[in-house]
Amino acid sequence: MRKEHSRLPYETGETRVDVVDRDDAGAKPQPNPKPMNPYGAFLLYLLAILGFVAVTLLMNRMLGPKPAHSAMKQEPFECGATPIDTRNVKAMPIKYYAIAIAFLLFDLETIFLYVWALGAQPLTGFMLFTFFVFAFLLVAILLYVYRARLLEVVTE
Repeated sequence: MRKEHSRLPYETGETRVDVVDRDDAGAKPQPNPKPMNPYGAFLLYLLAILGFVAVTLLMNRMLGPKPAHSAMKQEPFECGATPIDTRNVKAMPIKYYAIAIAFLLFDLETIFLYVWALGAQPLTGFMLFTFFVFAFLLVAILLYVYRARLLEVVTE
């Protein structure tokens, strides 16, 4: 059985590349089945990932160690040392929360822009529009951080 490739779509003006199977006797070519929908492939991949995570967590709960809870285990320091001063054990001040959220927003925007740059091979008007949306969001976050004086509040 040998495979014959038709010409590339941009050479023939066609929209689909057909790979046909033809046996050596010259029988009638059979076109390959229609390719999978990209959304279906994504959902299948997502289900496989979530299924693997669920099975792994379930196996860990069923087969993993089950330590006994004790007063020592419930202490804030599990490194084996006793706490020096119990008054130092307190929650993180709320002023760091806004900085953490702003950092996450910048980090996510940067990752999305990197993925966008990899996927924007034929640069169309829609792709430029999405770039400007992301750039606008980055500038809006930066202006919010500056106007809310988030960095100055942390240093006070």
